[in-house]
Amino acid sequence: MFKPLTVTPLPGFRLRIAYEDGVEGEVDLSRLAGKGVFKLWGQPGAFDRVAVADDGAIRWSDQVELCPDSLHLQITHRSAEDAFPGLTKAS
Repeated sequence: MFKPLTVTPLPGFRLRIAYEDGVEGEVDLSRLAGKGVFKLWGQPGAFDRVAVADDGAIRWSDQVELCPDSLHLQITHRSAEDAFPGLTKAS
């Protein structure tokens, strides 16, 4: 698992994330805004309340969080198979 150290909200539903392994970058989450549980971000200031949870999740509330591994893969443009060599696909 990739452990995020800091997360900073940016305009346009983007995040800047720094990870323990030295990776740092931005992810664009605008495609999620206003959909399902991500409707929360439409409330004033809600997107800016993002934090790194104790378990490493990128979290806005108990119901709204994102996997830090998935965001790391987006930043590095790597596939899950490249990042986790022991991963096998189900047949």
